This record gives sequence, structure tokens and C-alpha cells, in this order.
Amino acid sequence: MSNNKHISQDRWLEFFDQFTNGNKGRQIKLEIVSPEIGDQTPFESAPLWSLVYDPMRVGNNLTLEIGRDEVSYAHTINDLSDVWEKQDENGKAVALEVLSEDGTQNVISLF
Repeated sequence: MSNNKHISQDRWLEFFDQFTNGNKGRQIKLEIVSPEIGDQTPFESAPLWSLVYDPMRVGNNLTLEIGRDEVSYAHTINDLSDVWEKQDENGKAVALEVLSEDGTQNVISLF
């Protein structure tokens, strides 16, 4: 059985830092469902480098970086509106769902 946990906006900065520290190097898949551009899967298996959320410098955007020894690809999710973490029965993260104000859904699956 899995558990879905809502992450409140006042915790996003701390949450994304902790998530990066606990999951760096895990293989991830990114799926995007957008009302404007349709469904996309930019990558299906890549190592997580970091999730960068810095509202003071870059606004309400999240940058997902992947790579082994350095960043090889970055994807920015603009205008975050909601964040959910899905955990397995042991409390280990298996997915993040990040929603944008324009209705775009970004699903980051971890395996």
C-alpha cells in the first residue's frame, strides 16, 4: 500500500533540499502532461542530480537536474501550484507529482 503526502508551499524549499539529499543518484523518469503541448516523456531512466527551488532568486520555479558526475540535462517546471509525494509502505519516495498553475502535471517516478 502506498501513501500520498501533500507538501505545503511553506515547506517547498526545505523539502526539495531534503529530497535531493536523500535521493541523489536514484534513477528517475519524467512524464509531463500538458494542456498546451500534450503528453511527453523527456527521459525514462536517468540519475537524479538535484531539485533546485530558489524562490528568492528564480521565482516560483523548480529545476530538475539529472546526471552522474555533472548535470547533463535540466528541466524547469514553471509556476508551481501544488506538490505531492508518493511513498511506498516503508516511507521511501517512489514519485513526485508537481503541478503548475497552467494545469501542467509533471510526474517524477523514482526506481
